[in-house]
Amino acid sequence: MDTTAMHIANGIINGPVSAIFMVLAVAGLAVCVWRAGADLDDRLAPMAGLVAAFIFAVQMLNFGVLPGVSGHLLGGTLAVILVGPWVGALCVATVLIVQALVFGDGGLTALGLNITNMALLGAAAAYLLVVLLLRFLPLSATAFVASVIGVVIASQGFVLQYALGGTTDLSLAGVAGALAGVHLLIGIGEGLITATTVVTVAKVRPDLVYALRRFRKPIVTEAAA
Repeated sequence: MDTTAMHIANGIINGPVSAIFMVLAVAGLAVCVWRAGADLDDRLAPMAGLVAAFIFAVQMLNFGVLPGVSGHLLGGTLAVILVGPWVGALCVATVLIVQALVFGDGGLTALGLNITNMALLGAAAAYLLVVLLLRFLPLSATAFVASVIGVVIASQGFVLQYALGGTTDLSLAGVAGALAGVHLLIGIGEGLITATTVVTVAKVRPDLVYALRRFRKPIVTEAAA
């Protein structure tokens, strides 16, 4: 079993469950492609490329959590705030596909599992949190809190997958606890990076930030400060 690859390695989740999540991932990405068409414009397309490159770089920093499973920065909240949920999910998924196919990071049979957790679940959780938190918090605090919670939620997607088709004798409670604990710490680090990045971009070019355009009223005051 590969214990050095990033993300979920081959063999951690059995074949039938991996296949089911591959179908779910493909369906989810198809919806994202369809919905992203309405968002992409001359501003968003270049930003999406930059976001994908940034996520690729930060995901290279990873930490072993369980045999064949590693934790690392996800970048989902950063992507959602800068380019929106649909394009953001596609950015994260593109990074995961390139890492698996070109660099061997994460198992090919586990690609659907990884995309579901980090691109789809991660982006969905981040987006819902951003929509909710921006009603009460400034951009910086929203980015931090959404990152911390979003990373932990995304990590728990593996717990469901492991419960459905795990191939090791690790206890479900132990898996959930290990992933939640490590990703809570990872989320704090990601939150600091995300908050710093999005506030910096918002101060320089607020027109390039999806959240500023979509939720303009709650954010303008902070961005102009």
